[in-house]
Amino acid sequence: MKELAAQTLSPWENYASKALAGELLTLEEALSVLQADDNEILSILHAAFRVRYHYYGKKVKLNMIINAKSGLCPEDCGYCSQSIVSTAPVEKYTLLQKDILLDGAKEALSRKAGTYCIVASGRGPTPKELDEVIEAVKEIKSQYPLKICACLGILSDQQAKRLKEAGVDRYNHNLNTSASHYENITTTHHYDHRVMTVEKIKEAGISPCSGCIVGMGETAEQVVEVAYSLRELDADSIPVNFLNSIPGTPLENLKELNPRYCLKVLALFRFICPSKEIRVSGGREVNLGTLQPLALYAANSIFVGDYLTTEGQTIGLDHQMIEDLGFEIEVCAL
Repeated sequence: MKELAAQTLSPWENYASKALAGELLTLEEALSVLQADDNEILSILHAAFRVRYHYYGKKVKLNMIINAKSGLCPEDCGYCSQSIVSTAPVEKYTLLQKDILLDGAKEALSRKAGTYCIVASGRGPTPKELDEVIEAVKEIKSQYPLKICACLGILSDQQAKRLKEAGVDRYNHNLNTSASHYENITTTHHYDHRVMTVEKIKEAGISPCSGCIVGMGETAEQVVEVAYSLRELDADSIPVNFLNSIPGTPLENLKELNPRYCLKVLALFRFICPSKEIRVSGGREVNLGTLQPLALYAANSIFVGDYLTTEGQTIGLDHQMIEDLGFEIEVCAL
């Protein structure tokens, strides 16, 4: 009877059952999600929501970014308006003063964000920058009930250890794309550098955050590849970004995404990394448009406020979206 019941389920419901049982989707199954007819979107999201609800119920985690150091980056990442090859007219400044970082933490709390993300452009932090971030983190942790996520680039073992001692809860270092597509995105560092940094932060006892950017000319197979890699890396939080092609960047003319495909991507990540925080990140508003609320049936986390060099949806609209869905903002518990 169980076998008969399984046969009557849609493939998407079978994928949800596999995910809940800890089984990995095959490449063929994973590709079928991305290549599904658009008429299947609601069925796919229904199945993804089964998995999401099992681990997170209707709770939504909110995160807020502060661009603590803008531009001035020697890397040549094709998607980034802050890279050395970008001609985008972004603001450029060195690391913000501590009082500004503290004000940002206060603002994050007012927006109901549980995680405050301190992000700095560059290959990695200088000793002075690391000292200043550590000083700010210690003060923020003493004043506000926030989780702190740092994103400062490639780290050494000692730098990761110091951030842990300062109270950093999570460290973000995205894989960005699959190993097979990486050289098409940047040449100034390698995919393995990113994997090694994530491993170092795990060894230091910091929660690893690592995700990807979809829409950079990769194939569907390469989207599946990076999803598999993030599962193997055991990242606790997986930000799924959708390319916002900024004028002045090498990828400025790349506009290959639509909202339905983005929803399929989020469902795929929920099936492959079922228990992890899946966060709809950069490019949410541009690429999902009016379908943004549907993303939360697969994902359980979003950014509120602006991104690094682009504007986000207003906080009122984000809060209203969550309320209209009947979902609940997750309060930070330290």
